Amino acid sequence: MPFNISSFKENGLVYGGARPSLFNVFMSVPGGIGIDSVSVDKFRFVCRATEMPASDVGAVDIPYFGRRIKVAGDRNFSSWSVAVMNDEDFAVRSMFETWSNALNRMVSNVRDANLSSEEYKTDLEIVQYGKDGTTLRSYQLIGAFPTNVGSIGLSWDQQNAIEEFSVNFEYDYWVPGVESSDKKAGGVNTYGPQTDQDGVNGPS
Repeated sequence: MPFNISSFKENGLVYGGARPSLFNVFMSVPGGIGIDSVSVDKFRFVCRATEMPASDVGAVDIPYFGRRIKVAGDRNFSSWSVAVMNDEDFAVRSMFETWSNALNRMVSNVRDANLSSEEYKTDLEIVQYGKDGTTLRSYQLIGAFPTNVGSIGLSWDQQNAIEEFSVNFEYDYWVPGVESSDKKAGGVNTYGPQTDQDGVNGPS
């Protein structure tokens, strides 16, 4: 029979499906920016929306007798963004503005003196939870920094709404973090050999 609801329930969304609202984003404090840990901790509570990170593998065209053979190329990591709710203390907004200004001063167009990339980059973690609160999957973004702190829309006719702004990040690469070993989360490593070189086990 081409359509059988019982077969779908037994083999499809057996656990009811992962829910996009059950997530959290954690960020460590960049070393040389002068950002306080209170604002960093508040960020995880006001980060309203984001996405799991993406990447792609390029293709190299090799010409041969009028044909083109394709072989796998280099991996690229896509930009990552978050939507942030703005509180009246502007703490998280100010944090990202301070961070961005340290990368390139708004007036002088230079970076802070003696500020190395290790001091302005940080690691981020996106955690997907199950309906029972367990961690289903996490992703670690290594060497991240903000490239765009978005505008905040204002309007006299907007009621019953909270201000929001977006922040775009670039980063060196991402790796899968904690992966549940039980059947519910797949139970099988899908990222190949778990070597420290590949970063599958997370940063040392």
